[in-house]
Amino acid sequence: MTPPPVSDVLPLDHVHLRGAGEACALEIGGEALTYSAMEREVALLAGWLVGRVEQGARVASWAAKSRLTCLLPLAAARAGVVHVPLNPMLRRAQVAHVLADCDTSLLVAGGQRGSQLEPGDVPAACTVLSDHEVLPLACAAGAPLPPSDHDPDALVCLLYTSGSTGRPKGVMLSHRNLWLGAASVADYLELAEDDVTLAVLPLSFDYGQNQLLSTWYAGGRVVPLDYLVAQDVGKACERHRVTTLAAVPPLWTQLLEAPWPPAARMRMRRVTNSGGALSARLVETLTATFPDAAVFAMYGLTEAFRSLYLPPALLPRHPGSVGGAVPYAEVLLVGADGEPAPAGEPGELVHCGPLVAQGYWGDAARTREVFRPAPPWSRSGGVAVWSGDLMRRDENGLHYFVGRRDSLIKSRGHRVSAEEIEDAAVRSGMIREAVAVGVADERIGDAIHLFIRPPPEVGADLERKLAAWLAAELPGFMHPAQIHRADSLPRTANGKYDRDALRRLAAAAVQDG
Repeated sequence: MTPPPVSDVLPLDHVHLRGAGEACALEIGGEALTYSAMEREVALLAGWLVGRVEQGARVASWAAKSRLTCLLPLAAARAGVVHVPLNPMLRRAQVAHVLADCDTSLLVAGGQRGSQLEPGDVPAACTVLSDHEVLPLACAAGAPLPPSDHDPDALVCLLYTSGSTGRPKGVMLSHRNLWLGAASVADYLELAEDDVTLAVLPLSFDYGQNQLLSTWYAGGRVVPLDYLVAQDVGKACERHRVTTLAAVPPLWTQLLEAPWPPAARMRMRRVTNSGGALSARLVETLTATFPDAAVFAMYGLTEAFRSLYLPPALLPRHPGSVGGAVPYAEVLLVGADGEPAPAGEPGELVHCGPLVAQGYWGDAARTREVFRPAPPWSRSGGVAVWSGDLMRRDENGLHYFVGRRDSLIKSRGHRVSAEEIEDAAVRSGMIREAVAVGVADERIGDAIHLFIRPPPEVGADLERKLAAWLAAELPGFMHPAQIHRADSLPRTANGKYDRDALRRLAAAAVQDG
């Protein structure tokens, strides 16, 4: 498959129209949906949305994977509204922040999530519906909407992601961003019409949402799965004859510790990784478990979707590398002097080209920090994403991750804001100060260590009480692995918390046991 020219981009709601009409596009809940049937439901959903909310309104979904949550991105795109998928693991307060931040007009909540919301959590003009209500309402309305002719540069999606400072921020994505992301991945993964993708990642992630879009772009079949234990994934792969599986390193660790049916192992054509580096041991286990599968190591960030991938043939000779630029991306490394970083020297990864998002919703200041003019030597020019991630490039043009410049913690496949954990800890009223740092952990990426300064004469069970508070306030991937009590927290010369010193203290504590 050859990626089309940038000029051939269509509105996102056309992506599934490439599939053969009677071929299976989506299999979920024991039901199979053909491409033609999916188009009918997308059309009905889009027509219903047009009658419910204004053009450009934000429509959020906070639910597990379902037929509706899989179709909603396409239906919203056709209706001219902005889809805001929320991680089903988020807690009430985090959802309330997102709903207020983007002034949501409609929230589709799954299970008992809607009942968890309290007065003031939902904007005054926002309607909350159960996910079980929406498809019947759309079918009853009977007002299907034909494929759209929206401007490919129009806003179509907000993906909320934790940053290095403050609360989660909404990355603004256009039809063009998501269409080219689907075309790019379908091209370099060589997806085909007979491929079956098991979608285990949350649809609120760019990586997770692309499981759907790239497979449909190629005309394949998607099987979404919310699993309870790792063994469920192997069984689903066997049952649905899965050929493609994507995960992040902590999830791969769990999956590879579970037993795999021989048929599922031998049928797998490709496995992909992003959200953290593949360790040598993980690569060895992946290749042993899936002997006939191509292993793709990748790097991406929500602000530019996907930047780098390593062709599987290069993996044995270049362990730890995340390769070169994906189709449509231009990737530069900028040294501390603002010039191109020489081979072997670290530089900040700067992503240029049409995959670059449109900035952060309602946050001009943070947009200016990350979305800045491309370096003068860029071929693409325009606005680029300055990632804050340090990488080095070898003499073959392959990239290797070095470290992060900010306080972002990459834990269990999630980008975690240290400040969000700190704010929650201080909000408990039990402590005066808190600083969260990440310490490298082979199983989960970064283990979260929380340093706290409590008031005098606090009880001996403070750590236990604070951990319980955080467990109720934050999703599991934000829970500290350890809480350290300190009389004072180190600071740098400019008065900021010295996170490097705290990382060293935390690493030493881990070594000491």
